[in-house]
Amino acid sequence: QVQLVEAGGGLVQAGRSLSLSCAASGRTFSSRAMGWFRQAPGEGREFVAAICWSGERKYYAASVKGRFTISRDNTKNTMYLQMNSLKSEDTAVYYCSQGSTSYTETSPAGYDYWGQGTQVTVSS
Repeated sequence: QVQLVEAGGGLVQAGRSLSLSCAASGRTFSSRAMGWFRQAPGEGREFVAAICWSGERKYYAASVKGRFTISRDNTKNTMYLQMNSLKSEDTAVYYCSQGSTSYTETSPAGYDYWGQGTQVTVSS
């Protein structure tokens, strides 16, 4: 039913910026929280950022706070992640996810649907 498609990944030099997007299909996007997670090779899936249904509440992992900005446009069924001051340790596959409720969660267990992921590689 719900399909999520990430876009915008690629190769970028450390200190530069990159913007990711997540396009959602389905009828529930505007009423659900959304989140970004990432997974580096050999590592578990890590929470990055989350946003409530309206965009009024946002949460960030300590490792990205102050550098990344999560946002959403419910008229377009799209979520975004603006990544600034990128570091080599930000290299990972980034996943878009849709929550099971209207409010933000930091655990993968709080999300019902996942995108296919988009690779972000930061060179130093």
